[in-house]
Amino acid sequence: MVIWLIGLSGSGKSTLGHEVARQLREVKPNTVLLDGDELRKVFAHDQGDEPYTVQGRRINAERIVALCEMLDSQGIHVVCCILSIFPDMRLENRKRFSHYFEVFMDAPLDVLMARDVKGMYAAARRGEVNNVVGIDIPFERPVGSDVTIDTSKNDANIKVLASNILEQAGLI
Repeated sequence: MVIWLIGLSGSGKSTLGHEVARQLREVKPNTVLLDGDELRKVFAHDQGDEPYTVQGRRINAERIVALCEMLDSQGIHVVCCILSIFPDMRLENRKRFSHYFEVFMDAPLDVLMARDVKGMYAAARRGEVNNVVGIDIPFERPVGSDVTIDTSKNDANIKVLASNILEQAGLI
């Protein structure tokens, strides 16, 4: 089983993903959490501008999908938090994994820019960085996600959201 949490930076993927993985480990200890930012460091694909271009992002996404596929084939449950800007890859995920459950963390760009957890939206607006998804790299909203969560407000109960995801995915 692969639970795929997607959305723009600052939408809450990592926060919710950590809680989903924590709760899932209580009933299925063979669970691993993969976070896109952390995997960039593991793969040494986080230095300079090239890794953040569309082509660099595709390379990173392909590595993450391959890792998820390998873990899934060994019976390990995966919670993966990733921008996931390639609709063709999301469609292919439904065929590649034993069971795929997609969660779209949805928040308008203006809300995410106000949050600006990593400061990258402000840096992009000042012209200090390029290749920011949602600013100069388009983010195509997913069609057909299993669950869409509106994260435009900061009042979500993460524990309840995680439990609901696991229930809807048929894991608890």
